[in-house]
Amino acid sequence: MRLTTKGRYAVTAMLDMALHGDAAPVSVVDVAQRQGIPGPYLEQLFARLRRSGLIESVRGPGGGYRLGRAMDDVSIADIINAVGEGVDATRCQGAADCREGAQCLTHDLWSALSRQIDEFLRGVTLAGLVRQRSAADGAAPEADWVQRIAARNL
Repeated sequence: MRLTTKGRYAVTAMLDMALHGDAAPVSVVDVAQRQGIPGPYLEQLFARLRRSGLIESVRGPGGGYRLGRAMDDVSIADIINAVGEGVDATRCQGAADCREGAQCLTHDLWSALSRQIDEFLRGVTLAGLVRQRSAADGAAPEADWVQRIAARNL
């Protein structure tokens, strides 16, 4: 179980858009340069994010992309799922047929872990990451958002 480059890049690009896209649409080239993501790969991710409604394209001079929903309405799970990822700790991708068509002994454990990860990622929004980033950049300190979300999920 691990989050692939596709999911990491998608989350990074969406956070970049949230941080830099308030005044005008952002270009794929700018996001790619700021974040060190290959432009053609980012274009593919943006196409998936656009199809899911998480971003929208703006045509014409000064065009680019902007968020398709309010930052409070975009969870990290939404982003990861939009690019065809998912965080699944089971060997069988949840099908319960990991042992020659039968459920393995630890299937329920790994399924529960997958649900906890998904719930955690659904509790983290772009707005929360922006606030956390602002606090790290010297704004007024706020409580540790990761601990708050983890405590809520226990």
